Parts: sequence; structure tokens; C-alpha cells
Amino acid sequence: MPERPPSSARRYQRVRLGKRISVAWQDASRSELGHVKALGLGGLFISTRNPPPVGTILKLVFDVPHGEVRARGIVRNIEPGLGMGIEFTGMGYEDRGRLSRLLKDLSK
Repeated sequence: MPERPPSSARRYQRVRLGKRISVAWQDASRSELGHVKALGLGGLFISTRNPPPVGTILKLVFDVPHGEVRARGIVRNIEPGLGMGIEFTGMGYEDRGRLSRLLKDLSK
């Protein structure tokens, strides 16, 4: 099981969320719902009891105050019983703008 990179090694900082944001994620064989625990421009941590293996490609959809964000990502690490860390690998320009706006609002 890979270790989590230290936050100083991240390209983008992640914000721990105080409020609950639901996220729908889908891999090649299933669709599930989870909750975002930490979020940044480079990825997110999803609380889920049954994550797919490291390296799995996911489609992600979550609602933010300014609309919906759709992205693609890859499972980078798993914390048993807690969830999984996802690195974004693709996101549209408008989706990235909505995510950026949310992160700016959360950092106030």
C-alpha cells in the first residue's frame, strides 16, 4: 500500500472540508457515492469503505455551490477503513473554474 505523500510534496494544497459534499464516482465495473473529506485543484480524498485498487481510473461528479464539477481521476492511495486519495487527470475548463471558485470561498 503506497504511503500518502506529505502535503509539502503536493503540487496543490488540499482544503479539509467542514461541510459535507457528496461525490458520485464510477469505475469500469460499478458506481458508488461517497463524501469529499479534502479537496484541492489537484485531487480529493473520498470517504468510502470499499475503494477500488490503486491505479483505478474513475469518473467523478460532485455538486458545488456554483454548479456541478465533472472530472476524471486515478486512485493514488487507499487508507483502509477511511477512503481513497484521487488525483485529477482530466477536467473541463468550466469545471476547473467552479472548483477554483469553491476553494477560494472555503479559504476565506
